[in-house]
Amino acid sequence: MKATEARLLDFLKRSQQFVIPIYQRTYSWTLEQCRQLWEDVMRAGQRDDIPAHFIGSVVYIEQGLYQVSGISPLLVIDGQQRLTTAMLLLEALSRHLGETEVIDGFSAMKLRNYYLLNPYESGERGYKLLLTQTDKESLLALIRQKPLPENCSLRVRENFEYFYDQISKLHGDFMALCQGLSKLLIVDVALNRGQDNPQLIFESMNSTGKALSQADLVRNYVLMGLEPEHQTQLYDDYWRPMELAFGQKGYSDYFDSFMRNYLTVKTGEIPRIDDVYDAFKRYARKPAVMEAGMEALVADIRTYADYFCALTLNKESDKTLAMAFQDLRELKVDAAWPFLLVLYHDYKQGVLSSTDFLSATRLIESYIFRRAVCAIPTNSFTKTFATFYKVLDKTRYLESIQAHLLNLPSYRRFPDNREFQHELKLRDLYNFRSRSYWLRRMENHDRKERVCVDEYTIEHIMPQNKNLPMNWRKELGSDWQRIHSRLLHTLGNLTLTGYNSRYSDRSFAKKRDIEGGFKQSPLRLNAGLGQCEKWDRAAMQKRAQRLADFALEVWEIPSLSETVLESYRVSAEKGADYSLADFPQLEEGTHSRVLFDALSQEVMNMDAGVTREVLKLYIAFKAETNFVDVVPQKSRLRLTLNMPFPELVDPNAMARDVTEIGRWGNGDVEVGFSDLSELPYVMGLIRQAFEKQMDNAMV
Repeated sequence: MKATEARLLDFLKRSQQFVIPIYQRTYSWTLEQCRQLWEDVMRAGQRDDIPAHFIGSVVYIEQGLYQVSGISPLLVIDGQQRLTTAMLLLEALSRHLGETEVIDGFSAMKLRNYYLLNPYESGERGYKLLLTQTDKESLLALIRQKPLPENCSLRVRENFEYFYDQISKLHGDFMALCQGLSKLLIVDVALNRGQDNPQLIFESMNSTGKALSQADLVRNYVLMGLEPEHQTQLYDDYWRPMELAFGQKGYSDYFDSFMRNYLTVKTGEIPRIDDVYDAFKRYARKPAVMEAGMEALVADIRTYADYFCALTLNKESDKTLAMAFQDLRELKVDAAWPFLLVLYHDYKQGVLSSTDFLSATRLIESYIFRRAVCAIPTNSFTKTFATFYKVLDKTRYLESIQAHLLNLPSYRRFPDNREFQHELKLRDLYNFRSRSYWLRRMENHDRKERVCVDEYTIEHIMPQNKNLPMNWRKELGSDWQRIHSRLLHTLGNLTLTGYNSRYSDRSFAKKRDIEGGFKQSPLRLNAGLGQCEKWDRAAMQKRAQRLADFALEVWEIPSLSETVLESYRVSAEKGADYSLADFPQLEEGTHSRVLFDALSQEVMNMDAGVTREVLKLYIAFKAETNFVDVVPQKSRLRLTLNMPFPELVDPNAMARDVTEIGRWGNGDVEVGFSDLSELPYVMGLIRQAFEKQMDNAMV
C-alpha cells in the first residue's frame, strides 16, 4: 500500500479513469452530505486562513497490468461517494462557466477535459468515472449533457440539481467556489495487487463519509474475493435482480432489515441490526454453507429476498395474500417477518397450501392486534417469532401453528374472546396507533367490493368538544360530563364519514337525518345508526357490543379441543418420560421432598407462564427457557440459577460461581438450599434469574 496526500483536482487530472466495481454499493450520498460538502468548499474558498480542506481518502487498485497502448482503469475500493459527488459539483459548475477562466484552470472546457472526460478517447474510455448500473447511465447522461434516462438514479439527479441550484444563487460570482475546490485534499491510497487484501483494507477504512450499510458490506464480502467474470455473473444473475426488486429507495431502506431477517431464519439467532455483517460472515463460514459454495448462498439470498419483497413491499401477485400482507404491515410488527419468510418458503415449495398460508397470516395478524388492544407489551415478539418455526409439525401445518399460539403462556398469551371484547369496548381507539387499520378491517371484512377508507375521516358521533352544546347535554343526561369523558374515544362512539365538516357539533338527530347523514350512509360501520332515536350511554354501549361481537369474526382465535392442545404440550416436553418418582431423594416424607414441595409451590406462583419439567438429572423451572434447575440431594437441594454470577445480588453470600465447573443444570450460579427458613432468601435469588430472563425476552 502506498498513501500520499494530494489535491483532489490534481489527482483527478492525472488519473485516466476510475471504475466502481460491481460489488460496490450504489451512489448513496444524501442532500445532507452534499450540503455539508458545499458549505465546507465555500468556507475554504472565502477564507485565506484555510489553506486546505481534507475530505477523506480514495483507495484503489489497478484492474490489470498497465498497458502502454491503452487506459489502465483504477478499481475504487473506497471513496466512490466523494469522487461521484465531486464530479456532480464540477459538472454543475461547468454549465455555469464560460470559456473565460475565473481563476487558472476554471473554465467550462478545462473542467470537462481535465476532470470529467478523457477527450482523446472514445466510448466508455472517454469518461473519468464509470459507476455501476443505474448510477452509471445517469452520470454519463449528465456529463454528455443529455436528458437523464427514464429510470434514472434518484441520488445522482437530486444531488446534481442541488449543486446546480446552489451555483445559480451565486449570480456569476464563482471565485470563492473555485478557490474552495482547488483547496480540497484527499489521501491517495494505491494498493499493490499482489500484496494487499482489498477486503480487509476496505473494512478498516469504512469510517469516514456515509457509512456503508450492513447489506453493502455483505455484498462486498460475497463478490469482492471472486474472479471478475464470476463477480459479474453472480451480480447479474442474483444481486442485480434483488436491487431491481427492492427498487432504489426500497433497497436503501429495507435491505439491511431483510438480511437480518434472513439470518434469523437461517440461524435461529437474531443479530443486532448493526451486527448483521459479522453475523453473515459467521454464517457464510459454516462448513455446510462453504461446501455448497458462494453461488448457492447468493441464490438462496435472492430467493428469500423475493419472499421479503412480496411480504413487505407490496410485490405479491396473489391479491388475497397481498391484502393480508398489507393488513399485517399496518400493525408495524417487523418481528413477525422471519416466521412469515419460513411460511412463504414452504408455500412456494408446495408444503403449505395457499389457503392455509392465508389462514396462518390472518392468525398472526389476529394475535398481534388482540394483544395490542389488550395493551400486552409487544417487546417479546422478536423471540416469539424468531424460533416459532422450530415447533411446527408440517404434517399438520396450520393446526401446529394454532396450537402453539394458543399454548403460549402469560405475557406471550393469545388473548381469548372475553379479554379481547372487554378491552376493545373500553380502549381509547381514537388515539390508538393503528386506528385507521382497525376501522378499515371492520369495514371491509369479507367484502368483495372494498371501501377505500382513506377517502373518509373518523367521526365522533358524540362530539369531541368539551363544551358540549346544551342539546347534547340533555340527550346524555345529568351525568353527561362523565359519559363524555369515558366514552368519547371508545368503540361505540367512533365511525367513518365523508361529511365530517358538515356534521360538526350538530345534534345526533341532525347528523342522522341530513343529506348524506347516517340514515343514508352505505358504510357497514354506520349500520343501525339511522334507526337510533337518540345517542346516549345506552346507545353507545349497545353499538360497542355489536361491533365487539363482529370483531370476533374479523380477528378470530383458533378453536382447538383441549385434547389436541394437550397433545402439543406433551410433545414439546423433553422430560415427559420422567417423574419425581425417578429421584429417590424426593421420596414422600424425606427432608429434601419437604424442601422441594415448598420451593416448587413458590416458584410456580411467580408467574402464570412458569412451567416445570422433570428431566433425567434435574427438575427444570422455565419461562422462556430454564431459569432455575433443581438437583435433589440427600439432605438438601442444589439449585443452578441461569444468570451471570457477577450480576447476582447476594448479600448473604449464599451462592457460588460455577462458571468454570462442570455440573448438571444451566447457569453460572449454584445455591445450596437445606432449611425451610432459607426459603424467602432463596426465592429472592431465584427471582433475579427469572427477571433476568424476562428482561432478555423483551429484547
